[in-house]
Amino acid sequence: MKIALIDASPKSNNSTSGLLLKDFQKYLVPKTVEIIETSLHKPIVPQDVLAKLEHAETWVFACPLYVDGLPAHLLSCLLQLEKIDWKKSPVQVYGIVNCGFYEGIQAETALHILQNWCIKTGFTWCGGIGIGGGGALGQMPSIENGHGPKAPVEKALGTMASRLVQREAQENNYVSVAFPRFLYKMAAQMGWRQTIKKNGGKRKDLDARPN
Repeated sequence: MKIALIDASPKSNNSTSGLLLKDFQKYLVPKTVEIIETSLHKPIVPQDVLAKLEHAETWVFACPLYVDGLPAHLLSCLLQLEKIDWKKSPVQVYGIVNCGFYEGIQAETALHILQNWCIKTGFTWCGGIGIGGGGALGQMPSIENGHGPKAPVEKALGTMASRLVQREAQENNYVSVAFPRFLYKMAAQMGWRQTIKKNGGKRKDLDARPN
């Protein structure tokens, strides 16, 4: 079984999407699957990526939420991919969408967009995960024995990996980090203040609105 893990974040380095794919890969047993790592960071699908996708029967897209939907560059890539005659059995597609919102359900529309794209292309939609609190995942330690703030995310990834290996679909699953919402919000606000100061701005600039 050949599986393409597709990092579809516009960030080419240190993205949450890439981090989630690495975590997801831990739950795939090498003896039963062949993992093909690839990425879509720009609005054009490179030829080498097309070649990798051609050899995979299952695709796993991972991307961040953008304005309640998929990133524009990924939409462009999907339009290109749907025009290709793949000459093989329908591809099985899974999705992982992370968002800065605390609630994973915010990714519902984005996963539905992927599902509708599968219906249009004739691919098989097998479900996905909407993950809330994505902005904090890179700062959280790995869990041990199913504990820690990343525990709900790790559990969802493990469940989907198990379904994938068994060639089974799942219902879309929405999870959030095991971290109090008010603390997550405080940490995010602190991060925004630090970032704007680092870029030469002031705290009051965060409240600026267009005229």
